[in-house]
Amino acid sequence: MSSTPSGPSATADGPAAFPDRVVPTWTDPVAAQASEAVGGPWGRHAVTGRALFWTPLRVCLLFVVLALSLAWAKQAPCADGDWSGSRQYTHLCYSDAVPLFGSYGLGDGAQPYLDSAVEYPVLTGGFMALSAQVARGYDALAGSLGFLPDAPPVESYYVVTCLLLALFGLALVGAVLRLAGRRPWDAAMIGLSPLLVVHAFTNWDVLAVALSTAAMLAWARSRPVLAGVLLGLGVAAKLYPVLILGALFLLCLRAGRLTEWARTAGAAILAWTAVNLPVALAAQENWSWFFAFSRERGANPESIWNMLSRLAGGELFDGPLAEGQAPTVLNAVVTVALLLVGLGVAWLTFAAPLRPRLPQIAFLLVAAFLLLNKVWSPQYSLWLLPLAVLARPRWRSLLLWQATEVLVWVATMLHYLGTDDNGIEVGWFFLAVGLRDVAVVVLMGLVVRDVLRPDRDVVRTSWPGVDDPAGGPLERAEDIVVLGRRRDQVT
Repeated sequence: MSSTPSGPSATADGPAAFPDRVVPTWTDPVAAQASEAVGGPWGRHAVTGRALFWTPLRVCLLFVVLALSLAWAKQAPCADGDWSGSRQYTHLCYSDAVPLFGSYGLGDGAQPYLDSAVEYPVLTGGFMALSAQVARGYDALAGSLGFLPDAPPVESYYVVTCLLLALFGLALVGAVLRLAGRRPWDAAMIGLSPLLVVHAFTNWDVLAVALSTAAMLAWARSRPVLAGVLLGLGVAAKLYPVLILGALFLLCLRAGRLTEWARTAGAAILAWTAVNLPVALAAQENWSWFFAFSRERGANPESIWNMLSRLAGGELFDGPLAEGQAPTVLNAVVTVALLLVGLGVAWLTFAAPLRPRLPQIAFLLVAAFLLLNKVWSPQYSLWLLPLAVLARPRWRSLLLWQATEVLVWVATMLHYLGTDDNGIEVGWFFLAVGLRDVAVVVLMGLVVRDVLRPDRDVVRTSWPGVDDPAGGPLERAEDIVVLGRRRDQVT
């Protein structure tokens, strides 16, 4: 069986290091320092786990409600669609939902895919349609009753969109808390996340993030079919959850549990097909636009490929492209780079002294994808948030990384504003993006170190006897495929 490092036990002159819950102010320097504002770290004679109302779940949900309220306050200046004077940039409140409301004809009752081509996967398009339908219902009710506040149709739509996304934000925190097990306060890193405040309502990514995290929770509860269904729905909202399925494949291959993985993968394929097939049959061309758009899309401003191309005078990779021409060279370079990194993560999975935890491998794959993909829209960083919290729940490194994400958003808005309107030069924008990329690489390096040296993994050292809280069928499974050592050396 896979072994895990053990930690200290109770001593004669101190509390047990491992009560029924991990106490953050005992294990994290940042949490301990922050606690000085409310009287200092938790006392050694205090009892954990007996709150009648303010349980960790309720406290963390309160945190995320406050964070989402701040996110809405940030977005409010843009909600009515009046973006005169470049308000979306000067107030840092840009959101894709507002301009696409008109572009897709949602205010006129148009249905995504059926009436217009949509550059998003089907479940995200369905989310748009649902929000528009609810908003039209509210507008009709407000017009007939008279006492409800009137709002422009785009504002009603955006408010409904944000409220629905907020529900998924609450679900995200609940899933992370349950995945954290004896470390429930790790979920506070989601509820108090600066990244969530900045990007909760920038796009529809919270939907896919919540679904993929719920899928990990289902896997942790040894329900592989449900995990597959949720992953399939996540892929139908954003493609990135397929990388979590890839992480599961590597871990299941090492543990010889490919049957469970096949059940998850099969359920994911069926769920994705059930969502996509009706739309594909009804509007094949508009449905396929997402895939064509992804293929033809060039490097976006925040990608390393755009920075390299700009430094080379715009002649690197494909050079200038005609409208609608796919960047074939760039697509090939990105594909090769991603495959090489994927092979590196696979080697790490099989060569680690202990089988890595699911969030660790999933985080590395998603982070590598973002770094090397030709598109890294700023809100994509939300994909990393629950994975980073579960992979390495340390306040300092997570807050430093998220500070660079906030910096990228500010720099992006000021860069789009333009220098003629007191915006910033592209060099400052690239500097902010470069700092963010370095922060993500450092975070990846810390996770790799924890994988290679499990005694540095805070989850395992603060939770004696655990293999992987998110492991589900993999928990304490015997390793079958291990590089560089015989099986009897790891069992």
